[in-house]
Amino acid sequence: MPIYISRGKFTTDAVKGMLAKPENREDAVGTLFKSVGGKLLGWYLTFGRHDWLVIGEFPNEKAAASAILAAAAGGSLSDIETTVAMTAKEAAATFEAAGTVAKGFRSAGR
Repeated sequence: MPIYISRGKFTTDAVKGMLAKPENREDAVGTLFKSVGGKLLGWYLTFGRHDWLVIGEFPNEKAAASAILAAAAGGSLSDIETTVAMTAKEAAATFEAAGTVAKGFRSAGR
């Protein structure tokens, strides 16, 4: 299954709520991902531009987007970015396919 990496920020209200009542969100996120046919691979609190990062496997873009949109609908997350990730094996196959296609492509101005 394709791997998706999402990262974002907590709202101020979410941080206040988690300070008042700390909880491990990994189980809730895992259950959410499972509800759309996905699997949580990792949940991390991060420093810098993003407050959190999750890595999940989903059967397709629709399932991934459904889970992320459902999480965002709660109002405690903002500035969410999601990236599709490839394994090294998938990347090698992609470069091989792109090399074949590139042979028949003419660049602009040439």
